[in-house]
Parts: sequence; C-alpha cells; structure tokens
Amino acid sequence: MEEIGLVVLLLVLPVLFFLTSRVRAGKTGDLRALPAMEEVPGSIGHAAETGQPLHISVGVAGVGGTATAETWAGLTALTELADEAAACDTPLIVTVSDPTVLPVAQNILQRAYSRHGNPEGYDSTQVRFVSPDSTAYAAGLMGLVKQEPVVGNVMIGSFGDEYLLIGETWAQEGVRQIVGTNDPRTLPFVYASADETLVGEEMYASGAYTTRLPVQIASLLTEDWLRWAVVVVIMVVAALKFFS
Repeated sequence: MEEIGLVVLLLVLPVLFFLTSRVRAGKTGDLRALPAMEEVPGSIGHAAETGQPLHISVGVAGVGGTATAETWAGLTALTELADEAAACDTPLIVTVSDPTVLPVAQNILQRAYSRHGNPEGYDSTQVRFVSPDSTAYAAGLMGLVKQEPVVGNVMIGSFGDEYLLIGETWAQEGVRQIVGTNDPRTLPFVYASADETLVGEEMYASGAYTTRLPVQIASLLTEDWLRWAVVVVIMVVAALKFFS
C-alpha cells in the first residue's frame, strides 16, 4: 500500500505544479460555482448593515483528532470571515466545542484586526468555549440564538446528531444559515434547516474560493482531474471485462 501511495504522489505532484503555474498565469478558467461560498461574503455585509453579530462555528471536533480536516475547513472559512469583519469593524461571535480550537480561533481574529491596523478592536470574548460535550454545545447554541440578536449563522466543520437541535432552533428563529459538513447522517438535517449548504468535498474546497491562492486553486483542479481519471479507468476496466 505504501508503494501505491508513493506512485500516486509522484503522479500528482507534476500535475499540481503544472496547474499552479497555469493559475498564476490566469489560464485555468473559473472554478465551478458554489452558491454557499458566494453567499458567505454577503453575510458579513448584512451584519455590518444591521450592526448585529454574525455567528460562526467550526464544528464540535478539535485539532489533532480524526476530524481535524473538517475543523481546518471551518478555521479556513473563519480566517476569511474574520478578515472581512475586521475590515469593516463588524461584530462576530465564534463558538467552539473543543479546547484545542479555542487558541487557534482567538489567534485568527487577533491577527485579522492587527492586519487592518486596529489591534484594539479585537475582543477575546468574541471567541467562546461552550462545552466539549456535543449535546451541551448544541444546548448552548440554542440558548445563544434566543438571548442575542444574531443576524446569521455560518457552520462549517464536523457535526453529528447534535446539529438537528442547533439547525432547527436557529431556523425557527428566522436566522439565515450557511452550513457545511460531510457526515451522511447529518446531511438530511442540514438540507432541511440550512439556506445554503456545503456538502462533503465542497467544504474542503472553501479555501480555494475564499483565499484564491494559486496553490489551493490548483489543488482543487488536480482533484477534479484525478476524479475524471478514476472514472475513465473504471470504465476501461469494465469494458475490458465485458468484452473479454
């Protein structure tokens, strides 16, 4: 298995480098549209207009566990939203369920305000540790939406059954929700309560849409190329077996 992984890596790296150079030269075209990612910047604008905070959750998992990738996807979205919020001095409420995520989220907000020349605008209480228990975390968010006038809800990360409590409560309060997760058991609840969704790999691709870094865009395009390559291989193998 290690040999196969090494072969795949050696095949992928040249494609990644090639596509990165084409992206920097502006020769790759546009990424396919993701309505949820197109809506994310507008959520900051809405918060700025109303003066009400936007809530952001990066999931119930932490950094260093099995769901680290989902957590980093949420933190990537938080980085972009924090930068836009700091630029227009828009209030944010960031909630976390794992103590390993708390200092990372605080650092993201602090650096965003510093980049925009307003370090005193950072308030550490914007990032709130609710509970390491997913059910208790959901209960905390159910109380939050009833206690504070939140204008929107962006949730990108790892979520399980507790999402049903969160999503349904916030939907009943009329809060517009953008949600991204990859758990098949949770996705039906997301579709039922969220206004815009990021499903599976779309959540991991969010960084390419927000930061627009050439290497991230090239990585996303490389994945698309590999997907088509796998489809072609499967079709060829199936055809050979059928006619043999």
